[in-house]
Amino acid sequence: MQYKEDKVLNQSSYSEGYAELYQSYAPALFAYVHQHVSSREDAEDIVLNVFVSVLQNKQFPTFDAQKQAAWLWTITRNKVVDHFRRTNRRPQVSIDWLSEPLYADESSSPEQISLEREEYARLASAMRQLPQLQQEVLRLRFGHGLNSDEIGSVCEKSGAAVRVLLSRTLRLLRNLYTDQAEGASDERTERYSTTRNHRSRDRSWRAFTRPPDEPPDPAVTCQCARVCTGE
Repeated sequence: MQYKEDKVLNQSSYSEGYAELYQSYAPALFAYVHQHVSSREDAEDIVLNVFVSVLQNKQFPTFDAQKQAAWLWTITRNKVVDHFRRTNRRPQVSIDWLSEPLYADESSSPEQISLEREEYARLASAMRQLPQLQQEVLRLRFGHGLNSDEIGSVCEKSGAAVRVLLSRTLRLLRNLYTDQAEGASDERTERYSTTRNHRSRDRSWRAFTRPPDEPPDPAVTCQCARVCTGE
């Protein structure tokens, strides 16, 4: 994720910078919180408390843009954890797949749309089998666009450790996804051609094959972001 210097909350324009910081980060932070906290009101309260913490942190205006972003994500994650400690509940992470195929267009046949839905649902199902930390890393990377160092700040790991974890997670996810795809019913295989099947499978997976810190292509990673954010 790229950060512009004018997003830095500096001491010379504190009020204006605070408003801009809120506008820049509140939507993404809310999306992250709301996927853990089912209540919209609770999610809004948590995000509000995050920005109250910004006002209370006198050192925050001296941070550079990347450090401010890392601090915001770390505090947000901590407040989500605190919320569930207070309520004695476990976080519920939604990665429910959307009902419509993301790549469907006017030229898509009903059979092709049905096939794509199956492939996307299979990807979401594979993600649900990952350990919670690995799901979290994928959400932060593909759902929110954080790089390895920023993810490390949130998860209290080094950037190098996150890069290793991402690589292992992607390999595991691909294996799970491939196993599910190969276990598809013979009936579906007979309905659709092998070529069409592989084309859809490759399209669903392509977004996960880029290097861990290479900026993801929005057009290619749309389905990954939807899975990771639960939209």
